[in-house]
Amino acid sequence: MASSRRLATLICSIAFSLYFLIIIFQVPIFRIGICKTPLEVTSSQLIASEVFPLFIVKALLYPGALAKAICKQKTIPSYKNLLMLDKFNTRTISAASDLQRLEVLAGSYLSVGGAITGLIKPGRMSLFGILILMWGLIRELIMGKSGFSNAKGIHIYPAMYIALVSAFFSIRKDVRKLIRSFTRKHIVKAKRS
Repeated sequence: MASSRRLATLICSIAFSLYFLIIIFQVPIFRIGICKTPLEVTSSQLIASEVFPLFIVKALLYPGALAKAICKQKTIPSYKNLLMLDKFNTRTISAASDLQRLEVLAGSYLSVGGAITGLIKPGRMSLFGILILMWGLIRELIMGKSGFSNAKGIHIYPAMYIALVSAFFSIRKDVRKLIRSFTRKHIVKAKRS
C-alpha cells in the first residue's frame, strides 16, 4: 500500500506541475476570438469588470508574457507596458458576448483558480474547469450561433487534451484507485497462471 501511495503522489505532482505550467505560462490550448488561453479570457474579464486591481492581473499575465518572449527570442516585456503588449486595453466585453460564452468564461475561471489553489492542494477544480471549457468550445463549434465562430473561428489545440489528462491525473484519490485496481487485476492474473 505504501508504494501505491508514493506512486500516486509522484504521478499527481508531475501531472499538476504540467497543468500548472500550461495554464500559468499561457500555452495556447484554444482560440476563440483573440484569446488563446484561459488566463487571457479570465484577465480580459477581470479588466473589463474592474473587480481586481490591475497589478494583480498583471502579476497573473507576466509569467506567460515572459515565456512567450523567451520562446520567440524577443526582448523581455516590461511590467508597466504588459497590458498594451497583449492589447488588453482595447478589448471590450459586452454582456451579450458573456452570455453566449458563459461556459468558456466559467471554465477559464475554474481552470485558472484550480492552477492557483492547486499549489496548496491539487483538487477537482482544475478538472471541472477544463471540462466546462471544452464543453463550451465544442458547443460553440456545433451550434455556430456565436459571433466568434463566424468572425475568427474557434479552434481547440492538442495542448487542451494534455491539460485535460494532466488535470485528471492531478487528483490523488482517483490515481490511487486506478493504481489499486490495476495491481489487483495483475495479482489475480498472476494467481490464475
